[in-house]
Amino acid sequence: MDGGDQGYHYRVIRRALDEIDAAGSELSLEDLAARLGMSPAHFQRVFSRWVGVSPKRYQQYLALGHARALLRERFSTLEAAHGAGLSGGGRLHDLFLRWEAMRPGDYARRGAGLTIRHGWFPSPFGEVLAMGTEHGLCGLAFAEETGRDAAFADMAARWPEARMQAAPEALAPWVEAAFGGGGRAALHVFGAPFQIKVWEALLAIPSGHVTTYGQIARAAGAPKAARAAGAAVGRNPVAWLIPCHRAIAGSGKLTGYHWGLPVKRAMLAWESARAEGAAEG
Repeated sequence: MDGGDQGYHYRVIRRALDEIDAAGSELSLEDLAARLGMSPAHFQRVFSRWVGVSPKRYQQYLALGHARALLRERFSTLEAAHGAGLSGGGRLHDLFLRWEAMRPGDYARRGAGLTIRHGWFPSPFGEVLAMGTEHGLCGLAFAEETGRDAAFADMAARWPEARMQAAPEALAPWVEAAFGGGGRAALHVFGAPFQIKVWEALLAIPSGHVTTYGQIARAAGAPKAARAAGAAVGRNPVAWLIPCHRAIAGSGKLTGYHWGLPVKRAMLAWESARAEGAAEG
């Protein structure tokens, strides 16, 4: 699937979210396609190619109540998920990961001495900004809801003293691997010690599952720090690969996502569809 197709498919999904929310109930294939200005056959092809399930089934994944259903049916207590996260099928198996724990004084350097390469790439969830050092990706940001300028400014502000260099060719193999194109993605992630513990907990959540901020806090060794864990989740610099989209409120409510709630909903729906497909296969 080329970059133009991926961007087009995400925009269709984004419009479908609005129509599904406005309807308040499940729409027929014909009705939903008509609202999107597409023929039912074309709409079916777009969905099936993008996510591998029928529009009817995918509509259920996109619904606002989907996170609550996930919490009931596939809630990942991180104590149980930790083993899966470290196993051959887990996220860590697919990554070359290098953590850099920052001491308080490290913040003052604000990236001084670092060269951070950057580039724009297509993804299943719209255009993504990738940033990385010579060791691996240090940032992934989705721009469909925020816009390119805001996404770039947000990421660059995390390392304001670093030297920024446009070099998409240096990052392309890691970005391709991040979205299932083969190979292995390398990560080079900077954070305070508690942030890193939270991000490690996120890596233990299997695809197609969710967990709560309270569970993440417990896994990070601070069971009373759900609010602080939520803040660390929000500061995750490498969206998707460190799956902060799998963190939800204890009520099952989808809370805000740094790159836009529609992106989070699309990610959870995409993963659920693939998890269902793998189970059926």
